[in-house]
Amino acid sequence: INVLSLLVITPIVAIYMLNDWDRMVARVDHLLPDEHTDTVRELARQIDETLGGFARGQSLVCLALGTIYAAGLWVIGLESAIIVGLLAGLVSFMPYVGAAFGMMLAGALGLGQFGFDWWPFVQMAVVFAFGQFIEGNFLTPRLVGDRVKLHPVWIIFALLAMGTLFGFLGLLLAVPIAAIIGVLVRHGVTLYERDYVKRVDD
Repeated sequence: INVLSLLVITPIVAIYMLNDWDRMVARVDHLLPDEHTDTVRELARQIDETLGGFARGQSLVCLALGTIYAAGLWVIGLESAIIVGLLAGLVSFMPYVGAAFGMMLAGALGLGQFGFDWWPFVQMAVVFAFGQFIEGNFLTPRLVGDRVKLHPVWIIFALLAMGTLFGFLGLLLAVPIAAIIGVLVRHGVTLYERDYVKRVDD
């Protein structure tokens, strides 16, 4: 029922928001203090660019992982390897969940295809472990970390902290929230360096 209601309500809300977007922005703009309007607009623009970069980077990570998983499972000889790999890559926007989902799905299909022969399952585990290694050390830091202007350590910390505090939802929102906080912190540091440090130097 929740999924069906979400499928019905989401397009309706999206239509209303698209229709009234200019009015909502104008209303918020009107509420801003005149002396801070340019600052708030600039911060909103930076946050928009950062979240857009995160979405594009995460999409590329999912596509790359789906390709790696599909190719690896195809080499092993698993039937429906491309479908399993692409599904696992699609779910990989949730850290670790994509690999776990793909491994369980591939394992279930492999059990029906290979029986109790353990060697194909070892190969499947190697494929997903390799994908996770490539994601953690190359894909996410380069495609996501650079776009959101966060060091990989901060991304890992955000995932661990948000996952511990809020569970599955925390994992989904960890990087976008960390990116927004990063924009605000960088702005605060800029103001500090411009005002306080300058006064100390004078």
